[in-house]
Amino acid sequence: MRTSNTIAGAALAVALAGCAAQEPVITGIPPVPVTASAETAPVGTSRADAADDPAIWVDPANPGRALIVATDKKAGLHVYDLGGKDLAFARGGLVNNVDVAGDIIVASDRNDGLNAHLAVFRLDPDAPAITPLGRAAAGTGEAYGLCLKRTVPGEPITAALIVKDGTVRVGTLAVEGTPTFAVEWEHKIPTQSEGCVFDGDTLYVGEEDAGIWRLVPGSAGVAATLVAPVDNQRLVADVEGLATIDHKGQRYLIASSQGDNAFAVFRLPSMDYVGRFAVAAGAFGAVSETDGIEAVAGSFGAAFPDGIFLAQDGHNEPRAQNFKLVRWDRIAAALGL
Repeated sequence: MRTSNTIAGAALAVALAGCAAQEPVITGIPPVPVTASAETAPVGTSRADAADDPAIWVDPANPGRALIVATDKKAGLHVYDLGGKDLAFARGGLVNNVDVAGDIIVASDRNDGLNAHLAVFRLDPDAPAITPLGRAAAGTGEAYGLCLKRTVPGEPITAALIVKDGTVRVGTLAVEGTPTFAVEWEHKIPTQSEGCVFDGDTLYVGEEDAGIWRLVPGSAGVAATLVAPVDNQRLVADVEGLATIDHKGQRYLIASSQGDNAFAVFRLPSMDYVGRFAVAAGAFGAVSETDGIEAVAGSFGAAFPDGIFLAQDGHNEPRAQNFKLVRWDRIAAALGL
């Protein structure tokens, strides 16, 4: 039977629309597999893109003891132990990324989409409990990424806030009384950015569609260099969480290659590519579509004798999203470090 031009044209349009909707799957260099040793309880907001970013508090009086602080970006902050038990929760509304400095917790606050804020809390690790201290205004734009510079106790807190449009603001956060944030330098990355981590005074920022930037402030301004582009080999967009860790006297940068559910590792400060790993299914589920990550070296008992890698899991069905914990020594062995 002959088909009319109208029917044929409609069929062709549907077929083309279907083809256009099927985006090609991009995968980078095959990652080495590792498995998680623990996972946290799910965040409270079920069946939603809610879990986002973790941080790890290490007890200064007992370096073998640690707690996890992590965001439910639709509700607030959770505190977990290293077995994944949910110990405490503090309401914070739309808090996105989080980091810790001593007993101070700082989160990027998105409750005002036009004006950025830093939400500040105090951690009581013995209770444990989280107490809100207030919000520090941080300029215009939607607060998105956040990280804190590692400093010795008693020194001022240096925070980097990443506005969703790629504006980076670095400054001093004061937490006594009403929190305040004084910007010391600012730099604009071309497009949407989120993940960040300090390595001394150097700041690494993930531009989601483009790659990892290195920002170095100086007397002549900020020197900005794209040091690891999205190449669909090492990094597949989106570039999300960033973390650093020390291993055998060498420092490494880890990046979430969200587009193919992997993690790329680079040697610092050279940014030489080391390898890629993925968290595969084992005693706990695989990790996929990861936003925030964290890593910390140290001995945390038999479960984590040489450090912890922590990753948000974007798919934890049938339960809500959560965070997976991986022994760092197993990642290092898989990568031949």
